[in-house]
Amino acid sequence: MKVAVQITRVFVGLLFIFSGLVKANDPMGLSYKMQEFFEIWGLHSLNDWSLLLSVMMNAFEIIAGVALLLGWRIKLFIWLLLLLIVFFTFLTGYTYITGTPKNCGCFGDCLPISSKTSFLKDLLLSILIGFLFWKQNLIKPVLKEKWLYGLMFVVTVLSFGFQWYTLKYLPVVDCLPFKKGNNITEKMKMAANAIPDSTVITFIYKKDGKDIEFTADQFPADFNADTYKFVSRYDKLIRKGKNNEPPIKGFVLSGETNTDSTSFVLEQPRAVLLFIENFKNAGNAWKKGFPKVAANARARQIPVFIITAEPAKALTEIAGTGFAGSPIFKCDYKVIETASRVPVTAYLIEKGTVKGKWGSPCFSSAAGHISKLP
Repeated sequence: MKVAVQITRVFVGLLFIFSGLVKANDPMGLSYKMQEFFEIWGLHSLNDWSLLLSVMMNAFEIIAGVALLLGWRIKLFIWLLLLLIVFFTFLTGYTYITGTPKNCGCFGDCLPISSKTSFLKDLLLSILIGFLFWKQNLIKPVLKEKWLYGLMFVVTVLSFGFQWYTLKYLPVVDCLPFKKGNNITEKMKMAANAIPDSTVITFIYKKDGKDIEFTADQFPADFNADTYKFVSRYDKLIRKGKNNEPPIKGFVLSGETNTDSTSFVLEQPRAVLLFIENFKNAGNAWKKGFPKVAANARARQIPVFIITAEPAKALTEIAGTGFAGSPIFKCDYKVIETASRVPVTAYLIEKGTVKGKWGSPCFSSAAGHISKLP
């Protein structure tokens, strides 16, 4: 029994550490996933707390996993892990049964898994943590108390510090479709092995006060315009497709005239894109670093485009800056949230391929990189 407990303890501990680290690499991603759940459940007031909840949850998974490996405060952490996995199982079960959201974000964007796999994983963890709860008396500390306190302090600092870094500078490992090296135009296309949804047009007619449904090839034998009154029609899903959504959806850039300028921007030999979804969250510090980026780009005949969900606000914000007059394009805020995991992000693209990607604290590096371009 002791061997089974130790194996289970190590497995569960490592899995929680891995899960926490993957999501800590991109806490904004989990924050957006939480907002999806809040929107579904009508808990809109919690949206403003989603990032804090994300950071706390990621840190807890890492801390709890290490505590389990070290055998530190087992009674407390076993209880907390049990409550957490029950909550996770409810979320993944809800996603699996309802299909909304499409996935729970259990391992972030770096390791997307289906809602069914997520649910089965949490069911297994519930059993394993329940087993550890039952046999917690067999789990003993692996080090002296003073060393355990020291290690847990370091782990706690690192779990929050790592997330501070990724929220300020960009994820350390970029798993998003806009990552460096990807071609945005290609990522907007369906996969070569995509299988579209199979649908059939279904009609609804009213006869003798009752709604009757039938498809185009199954009209009733007694059908006529006098006894059947048209109500509506819809596409009925017969078979769900596979890989039938492109990695990048909704990346549409429009200017003052609302003309689609996406191709114009992505076909540029080189271009600098400045992504700002929300100017309130962006602050003003980025305005000190970006003028040098824009100046170096223009010195090499590289156009600078500003992409935002608030084009009217952008005009006011860039007035009087060294990059005033740069074309401003409107884009859906959800797309910008994927392209820019920090409040302000600059891209260097070549014919739609991302060659460089910098958060605002690294704009000096971006300016230096552009200055060395041939």
